[in-house]
Amino acid sequence: MEETRSRQLLGIYLNDHLAAAAGGVGLARRLARGRRGSDDADRLRRLADDIAADRGALLAILKALGLPIRGYKSLAVWTAEKAGRLKLNGGLLQRSPLSDVVELEALTLAVHGKRAGWRTLLAVAEQEPALDTEHLRKLQARADEQLAVLEPLRTAAADNVFRQARSADSTTPRPQAD
Repeated sequence: MEETRSRQLLGIYLNDHLAAAAGGVGLARRLARGRRGSDDADRLRRLADDIAADRGALLAILKALGLPIRGYKSLAVWTAEKAGRLKLNGGLLQRSPLSDVVELEALTLAVHGKRAGWRTLLAVAEQEPALDTEHLRKLQARADEQLAVLEPLRTAAADNVFRQARSADSTTPRPQAD
């Protein structure tokens, strides 16, 4: 059976989201490991588990729609996520204080994108009876819950880094002008 152009595009779209989800799962798990022993560790571990479950839901949607899964895209994003750990953020051999800020911002953006994807699928559900709108609404609500977890963590991390930087700046003697 020949796929219509619309279904081909839907397959590309969903595979792009699936690839992004692979990176999101890796990033969420790294954040959870990096905060082990902190007050936030359990929340971040549960968040990482939820994000992995969302990726599983996306796989199930692709299968329910009979669309091919393009594993090479996920592999490419997974590799990029690993390479992203090498960013120049002020600490070469150890985590920079900026690492949490940048990673929490990236994960927040990823969850916003995922939420938009669920909304798009809700809009497409009219033409795709295999899409379960109730399940998509639950996934969208879970993305909202994930954002509610991420935002205070992101804000606190940024405040912590830049408050410390301001404190260090204020205690550093300034050169006197002649």
